[in-house]
Amino acid sequence: MKTGTALASPTDLANDLKRTSTRPASVELTPRSTEAVNCYLCGSSERTELLLAEDDLTGRSGRFRFVTCAQCGLAYQNPRLTLESVAEFYDDSYIAHRKRRDWGILTPIFNRAMGKLDLAKDRLVARYCPLTQVTAVLDVGCGSGSFLHRLRYHYGVQATGLDFKDLSSSPFLQGAEFHHGLFYDADFRGARFDVVTMWHFLEHDYDPLRSLRTARGLLRPGGRLIVEVPRLDSRTFAWFGDRWPGLQAPQHTVLLDRAHLESMVHAAGLEVVDYLPYGAFPAYFYLFTGVAFHLLRGRGLNLRASMIPYFIGQLLLSPLLLFETRLNLAMQTIVCRRGE
Repeated sequence: MKTGTALASPTDLANDLKRTSTRPASVELTPRSTEAVNCYLCGSSERTELLLAEDDLTGRSGRFRFVTCAQCGLAYQNPRLTLESVAEFYDDSYIAHRKRRDWGILTPIFNRAMGKLDLAKDRLVARYCPLTQVTAVLDVGCGSGSFLHRLRYHYGVQATGLDFKDLSSSPFLQGAEFHHGLFYDADFRGARFDVVTMWHFLEHDYDPLRSLRTARGLLRPGGRLIVEVPRLDSRTFAWFGDRWPGLQAPQHTVLLDRAHLESMVHAAGLEVVDYLPYGAFPAYFYLFTGVAFHLLRGRGLNLRASMIPYFIGQLLLSPLLLFETRLNLAMQTIVCRRGE
C-alpha cells in the first residue's frame, strides 16, 4: 500500500490483498462432479434463480448457482458439487483446518484472534448450560478442535468432536474423542450429550434437516443444541449481494434467514430456547471480506497479506462494533432443546 499522507486507492488495496497469493487450481464443473438437489426443507424440486456466486475466498474459477425454493422460499445451492468433488475445498489451506503456526511473523496475531473466538463460544455456551467435569459436549464440524481444547482445559468437560475431514492428528483434539465423516453416519455408541454445538456447520451440510434430527436424538434430557450460521436477511447480504462472504461457494449448500432457520429447527422436532441476532464469530470479518471481494472480483483473498489491513480496519470500526449485537450485521445463533 502506498505510503505518505494520501489515502490508498481501491486499486492499491486490492493489490495489497492479493499480493504474493498463489491462485489455486480451478475446479472443473462437469456432470460427474455436480448433482441436482431438491429443497432441503420441503423437498420441492420447483425453484427460481437467486444468484450466481464465485469462490471469492480462494479464487478458484467457477460459478455456482443459488436458487430459491418456489414452495417454501428456502435458498440453497443447486446444482451442488458431489461430496467427492467438494472435498478439495477443505484442504489444508481452509481456514478452519489451518495450523496456528502457519502465519509466519503474524502467528501471534492470528492465535490471539482465534483465542478470542473460542472464548466467545465458551461464554455463549455457558449462558445456557453449566460447564463442569461431567458435562458432555459434542462439537459438530469441530475443525482443528481448539474450542473443545479450551473447554477441556478450563472446565474438564467430556469432549467429542466430529468433522468431515480427518483431523485426528490435531494437537487440540488430543484427549478428546474424534469422529471423521458425515454427522448422521457417525456411530456414537449410545452416547448422549448435554451440549451439541454447530459453529458454522449447518450451512455446509448436505442434509441439514437430517443433521438437526440427529442432534436432537443425541441430546440428554435438558440438553441444548447451539447452532450458529450466517444470516441471509442481514445487512451485509443487502450490501454485498453476490459478493457476500456468507455465500462461500461452493462449500455453503444452504443460506438461512431467521424464518427458515426456525422452520428447519421446528421440522426437526426441536424447540427454540433463544434466538440471537449475532454469533460468536465476528461480523466484522464479513464487513472486511465483503469489501475485499468486491475489489478483487473473484481473484482470491490472500489471508496472510490481508491480516494487517484487517486489524487496522477492525480498530477503526471498533466504535460501531460495540453495537454488533443490535445491528443484524451478519450472524445468527439459535439455541434449542428437544421438543415434546
